[in-house]
Amino acid sequence: MESKSYTNDGTVDLRGRPVLSSKTGTWKACAFLVGYEAFERMAFYGIASNLVNYLTTQLHEDIVSSVTNVNNWSGSVWITPILGAYIADTYLGRYWTFTISSLLYVMGMILLTMAVSLKFLKPTCSNGICNKATSSQISFFYTSLYIIALGAGGTKPNISTFGADQFDDFNPNEKKPKVSFFNWWMFSSFVGALVATLCLVYIQENLGWGLGYGIPTVGLIISLFIFYLGTPFYRHKVRKSKSPARDLIQVPIFAFKNRKLQLPNDPSQLHEFEVQYYIDSGKRQIHHTPVFRCLDKAALRDGSSPPCTVTQVESIKLVFGMILIWLVTLIPSTIWAQINTLFVKQGTTLDRSLGSNFKIPAASLGSFVTLSMLLSVPMYDRFFVPFMRKKTGNPRGITLLQRLGIGFVIQVIAIAIAYAVEVRRMHMIKVHNITNPKEVVPMSIFWLLPQYVLLGIADVFNAIGLLEFFYDQSPEDMQSLGTTFFTSGIGVGNFLNSFLVTVVDKITGRGGGGRRGKSWIGNNLNDCHLDYYYGFLLVMSTLNIAAFLWASSRFIYKKEILKVNEGCVQLEGKSLDISPLGLQV
Repeated sequence: MESKSYTNDGTVDLRGRPVLSSKTGTWKACAFLVGYEAFERMAFYGIASNLVNYLTTQLHEDIVSSVTNVNNWSGSVWITPILGAYIADTYLGRYWTFTISSLLYVMGMILLTMAVSLKFLKPTCSNGICNKATSSQISFFYTSLYIIALGAGGTKPNISTFGADQFDDFNPNEKKPKVSFFNWWMFSSFVGALVATLCLVYIQENLGWGLGYGIPTVGLIISLFIFYLGTPFYRHKVRKSKSPARDLIQVPIFAFKNRKLQLPNDPSQLHEFEVQYYIDSGKRQIHHTPVFRCLDKAALRDGSSPPCTVTQVESIKLVFGMILIWLVTLIPSTIWAQINTLFVKQGTTLDRSLGSNFKIPAASLGSFVTLSMLLSVPMYDRFFVPFMRKKTGNPRGITLLQRLGIGFVIQVIAIAIAYAVEVRRMHMIKVHNITNPKEVVPMSIFWLLPQYVLLGIADVFNAIGLLEFFYDQSPEDMQSLGTTFFTSGIGVGNFLNSFLVTVVDKITGRGGGGRRGKSWIGNNLNDCHLDYYYGFLLVMSTLNIAAFLWASSRFIYKKEILKVNEGCVQLEGKSLDISPLGLQV
């Protein structure tokens, strides 16, 4: 009787001992995790949302350089999780990788707080004239930022995945709440982002940058202490493969070696272990699919080398399928990058007065992205999903790809509105003959509100959907690495935006910017053509919708064999039918 109370998925405690399902995991364990996520997001957005203003007003960088540097740092924060996920999946596991990386993250936050607080580490000003930052001051500041990026590389892909590990896929009572896990996980991150954009941004610009960075640093330290208090309640996945990423290389090589051999018409003739092997080992067998058939040759029994199994081949097919979806997330990530860069600088040119004595920090408008997320997540989870579940029979209400598609469409509408608002801003500049970069355009900053709100709603669909999609569809031993598809997409989107801003500025700044030879993006946003750049992004994001429809029509959801009862094999996953946006459930 006692053995029946252990988890069915083979999870263990920190010492490698089987854990009781009643005393570990589920929301009782996740309660210790969400606090960290909230404070980490508060720290990240406390930096990212206003970094472009710090670089321009405190380090005195020009707009193009500051936008490029913000994008490069943000891109690094979202790219380094590839390394952190590989280390976790192959060597240390999620818990210890997170532990080491979180200490790096805190160290970077402490150094950054010092960089903006100590007089000898920041530029000095006298009689309203500020000196340029010295090379040592710049080096210390950016070193602090990139230590944070390195620490984030080990925390981002592992903390959310570690949270999902607390739910047993083999237990029906735990599998149902797991469907809601990523919604509420992201909800906690939105809370942290809201505090950052509402409170920290104001503190930074009015009470001091040191206090604005010091508060989230202290909060991060406290949240780590709470995280470690929950250690007795955590479940840990056992690695079932010494090198999960090895198949990424092995399967294509074997398929290439056997490229001249003929594939059998019956997939059952391909090499695969008996079902009993998967029962005994605790591994999951993946059902054969008809896509990427060239890779099936790695499982031919008459090849020159010992063949790979169908499950190994299907794992690589899953990765290839996710790469297709990942590629069409890059443009949406580029659109998202505008929130902390050009949207902020655009807001600084508008009327930010609220009453006679208070001015809204331009970066604080980002709080409306978070507010719309916070309102939309409960509505999505408590109303939309149950309603659609009755219509479709899908436990998620709609498929993961349908969720992404809806988010991408809302995002296109948001950038279309951003373009229209910028056209109006340019019209007001022309009417009032404004040319000075510090002159306020007589137009309320709240004109930007719709684009922020819509991007927040879109994120409930595509950001949460992407995180869940890449975790859910990853091979079992590569789920940390799988979630880096989500983070790396955001990272590459930031780098792509950095590249586009630099190239567009260089090309249009040479007199090729259209009427009067204006640059599309320049140091003076009151004398440029930012509307052209937004129009360019609108065209790109619209074309990307077509690319997404094509990629999703060729994606086949993972189908695993979870358990065998008296000769009856139970499959877990989606239909093998190929249809646009994964319409089959």
